[in-house]
Amino acid sequence: MSTTTLPKDQSQTGFFGHPRTLSNLFSIEMWERFSFYGMQAILAYYMYFSVSEGGLGLPKELALSLVGAYGGAVYLSTILGAWLADRVLGSEKVLLYSAFLIMAGHLGLALIPGFVGLAIGLILVAIGSGGLKANATALVGSLYSKEDTRRDAGFSIFYMGVNIGGFLGPILTGFLHKSWGFHVGFAAAAIGMALGVGIYMMGRKNLPASVHEVINPLPANERKKYFLIGLVSVAVIVALFALKIVKVETLAMTIAYAVIIASIVYFTIMLRSKRITSTERKQVTAFIPLYIASAAFWALFQQQFTFIAVYSEERLDRHLFGWEIPASWVQSINPVFIIILAGVFAAMWTKLGTRQPGTIAKFSASLVIVGIAFLVFIPLESLDQTPLLALVGILFLCTVAELLLSPIGQSVTTKLAPALFGTQMIALFFLSVSLGTTLAGVLAGFYTEGNEITYFLALGGTAIILGLALALSARPLKKLMGEVR
Repeated sequence: MSTTTLPKDQSQTGFFGHPRTLSNLFSIEMWERFSFYGMQAILAYYMYFSVSEGGLGLPKELALSLVGAYGGAVYLSTILGAWLADRVLGSEKVLLYSAFLIMAGHLGLALIPGFVGLAIGLILVAIGSGGLKANATALVGSLYSKEDTRRDAGFSIFYMGVNIGGFLGPILTGFLHKSWGFHVGFAAAAIGMALGVGIYMMGRKNLPASVHEVINPLPANERKKYFLIGLVSVAVIVALFALKIVKVETLAMTIAYAVIIASIVYFTIMLRSKRITSTERKQVTAFIPLYIASAAFWALFQQQFTFIAVYSEERLDRHLFGWEIPASWVQSINPVFIIILAGVFAAMWTKLGTRQPGTIAKFSASLVIVGIAFLVFIPLESLDQTPLLALVGILFLCTVAELLLSPIGQSVTTKLAPALFGTQMIALFFLSVSLGTTLAGVLAGFYTEGNEITYFLALGGTAIILGLALALSARPLKKLMGEVR
């Protein structure tokens, strides 16, 4: 069948010893991350800077909550992207159409002034990023047979593209914003995405036939029903805003509630299903505290785009060799550390083998470390300005915590997933990221003058307590997880 047959191109070594088509996927993911992180690095500033500074003049608390809501919506939309790929279009088409949506969204931010451009731009980028994110990994996997020893290395190269884009995006858009204004920065994100699309399209014909297949096609007689469901859903959302049942000011909490409800529904469906074994039911139960731990981690980590963005602009001494770097450049520090440390961690886990800490220990350590990172802000409050090196150290701790949870979380999710609910479990992990990212915007609103130390103690202390509680529950959780470590 075509799902197991690879075109001749995939056996060749045209890209660092890997299939030539990997370069196309590497490129589109790099430029998508370039545009995503480049835009997000200046997004909060665009919202709350005064009109005279080129911004929209929104209250700072509202701006940060909207950044969190936007980030949460991106991860929510991965579910839609995965569903469309599995049931309607196939992974390759969803990825391509999503890339065009992202490009259109950045153009909206660049060319349409005011709140209309903001709304159009963020909606298109959120839906597009979710669709691309949900399918890019599947396309990389399609380049290799399960027996191909290059498979893990191929994903490592692909992941490097993610972080190169995440590093370069804030650097360029931040520089352009400081020199020529926000809209030029947003335009750069659009151009970057256009480059990624162009390079990808030159090589998409060489992708395996399997990426064009619809795994579980929606029957023709049901398409009209789902189309109507989609229209009704859009109409309901529009009505909720029109009737002011959902307001811009409460959007972040609305998304958070939606994610929580969706997560409860997913867990309930799986736990009550008669089609899973008792062992699988125990493993789904074991995933619940890991879901909570993941959401808590992302609620702190994703504050790079909310609280830390404000902190970098207001409290950070950004002078370097006599020049003040743009505040948005701080967003490039984490990708640098990821590029340096990802290989180190992978090699360390490989060398330790069965002696490496288990998933629960890694999750626990991640929460404790990210909690400590926030506590480090406390002694810095006595300074008029925070030294740049101090914030670099804090982001180093956050990166270590990320590497202990993010790739580990994705891995353990696939291991704990019941055979019949693999996609739903992966969706649950993304929902934990969505919830945490949304909360990162909500929580940042509590960072106010005179409340700083309380803020750091509350968030850092809570993360540490959750991490320790998870460690103490390791024994019963391991029993539920069975052979999964």
